[in-house]
Amino acid sequence: MTPVSRSRVLLYGLPGLPLAILGIPLYVYLPPFYAETLGVGAVGVLLLVARLWDVVTDPVVGGLGDRIRNRFGRRKTLILIGVPLLMFGVDQLFRPPGDAGMLHLLFWSFVTYLAWTFVALPYSAWGAELSRDYNQRSSITGSREGFVLAGMLIAIVLPAITLSDPEESAGAALEQLAWLLWLSLPLTVAIALIAVPEPRNALTPVPWRQGLQLLREHTPFLRLLVAYILNGLANALPATLFLLFAQHVLQAEGLAGVMLVVYFVSGLAGIPLWLWLARRIGKHRAWALSMLWAAAIFAWVPLLGPGDAWLFIIICLLSGLSLGVDMALPASIQADLVDVDTARGGGQRTGLFFGLWGMATKLALALAVGLAYPLLGLAGFDAGASEPEGLWALSLLYGLAPIPFKVAAVWLVWHFPVDRAVQQKTVRDVEALESA
Repeated sequence: MTPVSRSRVLLYGLPGLPLAILGIPLYVYLPPFYAETLGVGAVGVLLLVARLWDVVTDPVVGGLGDRIRNRFGRRKTLILIGVPLLMFGVDQLFRPPGDAGMLHLLFWSFVTYLAWTFVALPYSAWGAELSRDYNQRSSITGSREGFVLAGMLIAIVLPAITLSDPEESAGAALEQLAWLLWLSLPLTVAIALIAVPEPRNALTPVPWRQGLQLLREHTPFLRLLVAYILNGLANALPATLFLLFAQHVLQAEGLAGVMLVVYFVSGLAGIPLWLWLARRIGKHRAWALSMLWAAAIFAWVPLLGPGDAWLFIIICLLSGLSLGVDMALPASIQADLVDVDTARGGGQRTGLFFGLWGMATKLALALAVGLAYPLLGLAGFDAGASEPEGLWALSLLYGLAPIPFKVAAVWLVWHFPVDRAVQQKTVRDVEALESA
């Protein structure tokens, strides 16, 4: 397999931008918008049901993509199905009719999440298959995650600078971002589909039962998956509690947007540095060091209090440096493990692997919410109170609790068995199977 040109690496990453633009409103603006008419409790339950559906569809869609056979490309076929469905679902969710109720929210959430899976999952699998070069895989995932961070920045900054009070104008923000998605998603996807080839799949995936046994015996994959869940949980805890921490501990709710922008810009700027390091010491070691860096910076968070907003912005700047590579390097390592599965007789099952990867991501988010809020409740914290109790619990859950999860993830990946030498030998074995 010939190396992918830098221009194609860049163009492959483009669709990450609109997909990230979509992600922010689904989590930030959509719940309060529907809660105005349906109530907070009902909206929470409906969106939880939709997310559970999303978890189930990931491995199904991933496995389906592995088995498609046509001249156009199995990943590109699913993406072409998903894009129009996603645009229509977003339009119904973000710009609903005036009489939209619970069934409208539930049905179109199902449609939107399924369409998202049809686009985002094969898009990730496509990136993993673009190159078998140990280092270039990190550049490909770095390109995608760099555009993802840029999309997050746009989704945060655009409503803030164009709407007088974005927090009270969730509907206006949703409509604005819906238009932006309608313009950017088909354009960026079309550019990527035309400019970037999809490698031919020469090896058919094994039957499900045999494939499941291979997965159970794939120790490096299971090890990486556990590390990824632990690190995802460590990242999801502060993400879930960020607004509460800014409002009640720092008493700087008005600076929350600035903090997020600093964090994401720092994450975008840090990607080249960590990719440079990964080329020299290996992907797993670079990822481990990035996690240790973030843990060391975040250890200072519980010491902050009212008036320390600018100190926290410095922490956002420093800890944000590891954000982009925390997304890019694990996905690059995952691509190497797909090769291991292929070499052991599993066939080309990239979609299934990334479907399981998606399940792990959503599991980490669910665990974070399931742990954080009940523990805050036990500590007596009430977000609606003017001077809530239990702020110490909020500070510890936000800044200290993620650290042991990151350290455990580092322990799992520091001596990871699939390094550059193993990956290169595995690629030779895969190529031998393909030419047989």
